[in-house]
Amino acid sequence: MIILDILKYTLPSVVVFLTAFYILRQQNEKDLKVKELEDDIDRRKNTNQVLLPIRLQAYERLTLFLERVHPHQLIIRHNKPGLNAMTFQSVLIKAIRDEFEHNLSQQLYVSDVSWTKVQKAKEEIIKQINFSASKVESQSAANDLGALIIQNFSGIHPNPIQIAINQLKSDVQKGL
Repeated sequence: MIILDILKYTLPSVVVFLTAFYILRQQNEKDLKVKELEDDIDRRKNTNQVLLPIRLQAYERLTLFLERVHPHQLIIRHNKPGLNAMTFQSVLIKAIRDEFEHNLSQQLYVSDVSWTKVQKAKEEIIKQINFSASKVESQSAANDLGALIIQNFSGIHPNPIQIAINQLKSDVQKGL
């Protein structure tokens, strides 16, 4: 009988305790999930605050790269008296490749579409330089090759450099 009396008083307490324990445990797990979500959101915000300036700089650097390898700019910057067409062709292609290699890491921060268009623009410029060089004598003056490169590049529509720059601008305007 004493055991039944003890059970009569303790069993409801145990049931209440287990119910409260279960409810508190559920609430605690829910609170932990909410906290983890808030921490994840904060982490992403902090990451974006750090990455956004880096990404913008990458878009700026690639735009600058495209402007620097534009045939008009390239020829003006690298034309030196006494160069022949064959040497000038090598100098121009080396300058493009050096500039590109210098900016190679920027692909981490720009969209795949933008990076592909930058690569295509670079390849098209090299292709035009090689095509123009095949049309002049190797010992011709560098000015002759330069003029032909500019003439041939001006005839390309749509302009691959402008296409790449427009894509970079579009990415930035869309918020990266």
